[in-house]
Order: sequence, then C-alpha cells, then structure tokens
Amino acid sequence: MNEPSIRPFEKKIYLSSPTMHGEELQYMKEAFDTNWMSTVGQNINEVERITCEKIGCENAVALSSGTAALHMAVKLAGVKPGEKVFCTDMTFDATVNPVVYEGGVPVFIDTEYDTWNMDPAALEKAFEIYPDVKVVVLAHLYGTPAKWDEIRSICDRHGAVMIEDAAESLGATYKGIQTGAFGDHSAISFNGNKIITGSSGGMLLTKSAEAADKVRKWSTQSRENAPWYQHEELGYNYRMSNVIAGVVRGQFPHLDEHIAQKKAIYERYREGLKDLPITMNPYDVENSQPNFWLSCMIIEPEAMCRQVRGECEALYITEKGKSCPTEILETLSAYNAEGRPIWKPMHMQPIYRNNDFITREGSGRAKTNAYISGGALGSDGKPLDVGMDIFQRGLCLPSDNKITEEQQNKIIEIIKKCFE
Repeated sequence: MNEPSIRPFEKKIYLSSPTMHGEELQYMKEAFDTNWMSTVGQNINEVERITCEKIGCENAVALSSGTAALHMAVKLAGVKPGEKVFCTDMTFDATVNPVVYEGGVPVFIDTEYDTWNMDPAALEKAFEIYPDVKVVVLAHLYGTPAKWDEIRSICDRHGAVMIEDAAESLGATYKGIQTGAFGDHSAISFNGNKIITGSSGGMLLTKSAEAADKVRKWSTQSRENAPWYQHEELGYNYRMSNVIAGVVRGQFPHLDEHIAQKKAIYERYREGLKDLPITMNPYDVENSQPNFWLSCMIIEPEAMCRQVRGECEALYITEKGKSCPTEILETLSAYNAEGRPIWKPMHMQPIYRNNDFITREGSGRAKTNAYISGGALGSDGKPLDVGMDIFQRGLCLPSDNKITEEQQNKIIEIIKKCFE
C-alpha cells in the first residue's frame, strides 16, 4: 500500500526515543566541574533519594542498567544453580537472562488477555507442578501493571520471593501504589527508549537496608574493608556513573509530563482506530493507571490475513478487509515510521526452547497429536498459548512522545488503508 496522497515523513517517527529538556546538562556539568566523573557523587545520591521519594520504596541503589538491577535482585533472592524460577513469558529477555547468570532455570508462565501480563491461573498451575519453587520474576509489560494482588497472594501461600521487573512501568500505579514498590526486590530502567532516560542506567529497589548495602558492595567489585584490594566474594562493575545519574536527575521532574503525553497518544490511537477490527493493549481501568509507555494494538482473529513467521522472516498474503502485523509494520516503515512486533514470548525463543512453559491448564509443551485433532485451544475454547496468540496478532505502534497530533493522524490513516 502506497497512497500518492500520503507522503512519507521527512523525519523518522520513532517507536520511543529520548526526550531531553536541558536540566540534564546542568547536572552533567556539575559532575564535570566538581571532577566527580566516577561511580560516586552527588548526582547518584540525589537520584537514589528522588527514586525512593517518587516510588515510595525504602531503599534504592543506582546501577549501570535495569538488567544489572535484576541480576542483583536474583542474587539477593538466593537463586542457586539448577533451581527453577517462575518468570513472565511475554517480556524482553533482560527480564529472564539474570536468572541464568546465577545458574537458575527459568520456567515460563503464560500471559492473560486482560493486561498482557503473567496469568495468575497459570502461576497457580505452575506451583502445582513445581511446588518447591521459591522465586517468581514478574514484569509489567509496556508500562501496564500486572494483576499484582492475585499474584502476590499465590506467592505468599507458597513462600516465594517476588522480584518485580518495573523496567517499562516507571510511574505506573496499581491501586494507587507505584510499580517498583511491590516486589521484595524490584528493578527499574533508564535506558534510551524508556519513559525517562539516562541514556543507560537502572535502579535496584528493595525493602531491606541490609540488601541495599549488599548490592552496593557487589556492584563495586565486592571490595572488603582493607587497605588493599581484598575480595572474599564475587563482585561486579555495576554501579551507575555520576554523569549518567546527572541525566536521570534532570529527567525525573518531567516523568509525569511524559506520562501525560504518552497517555494522549494512546487515547488518540484508540479513538482514531475504533472503527477497525482491532483493540488497544488493555489495562485494569478500576485498579491501575499505566504509564502508557508504548501504545499497542491487536487484530481480531477474523480480520487477520494469512501470515507466516519463521525465525527471522515473515510472509503474508494481502486480503481485502484484512491485515496483519507484518503488513502494517512494513507499510509504516515505508512511510518512515517505526513500529515493532510484540515482544516474542520467551518460550518461543531458540535459547529457551527446552525450558518448561506453563499455561492455565498445565505444561504448554507438546500439546498437539498427529492422530487426534485439537491441542491448540484450551477447555474454555480460547487459545491455550495466549502469549503466542498476542505475538501473532499484535504490534507496537509509533509512540514517541514528540509525535504531533497531525503526524499521529497520518499514521492512523496509513493503518486504516492496510485494511481496505
């Protein structure tokens, strides 16, 4: 589809790019002028303080990335080699890889349709199969809070430590409480495409002052209190730079502003696309307020044209009145706008193909039979593998908070024409 009446954007419309304001330079210059060009300094102290104040957590440790924070959380949780850990399935692999860093074995928990996050019913089933698991890693996808109360209740009954991956959901709330404040240990991210950025960086949040001090030690190579470099346990070079902290410090005052801009983008898409056979990424209207980091859509099954995806390529056949994520993404790209497929579920990733995957009805592996029809649907008639279904039918829309209303209306028109 290439309508002559719609011209490509002169400047690329990004999925989600950094939005800078100027205060960041002030704090970066402060680090330079005071010569605190290191992993200690006032910017780090202030960012930790501001984070605790904003999120309502007791302790925060500034680290080099959200992945580093998750690694420290897994280490704090005491995961040992060979131990299974229940993990969100439909997420970016940085949620899961830190489990493997410590020798743990991720077991993936399927997704629910209400928030696109971990399904409490599947988690309950997972504990029936693996009753000895003691750590659960939960992510809030695209800035939308998961069904926290249900998941926390299940974990409490089984004595499991909760690690909360709030990398995408900074500023989102569940029942009035900020994401990042729920987990026994939690992580947020400041990388380049997040709701606020430091260009990189992350934060470990924890209820325990002792745990926070331990992470400060681990993240600076586990140096002991001795006049020489002495080490009694493995350490890491994970501490945040004082310069990066300056960028984050300058960004924090704009968090609510960025969320408001992202919400306006989501609402314009929802209104502009309401006549198409699609729905926007859902959230619990009564209990949660997302940060709307990325606006996404999912195509109704009957409106999907034929689409086949391999490991690295996808094919589709155009059909009148129908479309698919591949067609829409390729069309947006032709007009110089960036979308993205839904995060491919972890149980579908080549690196994790041998890991167990649990649905609301039990193990999701090897469910079909060459001699018996069925297997793809659950007893409720819905797809048994919810994450795969959302991945097949969904996509992330251009959600940069610098997009103008005129530019977004143009993107909406481009999407509409894919269904003609």
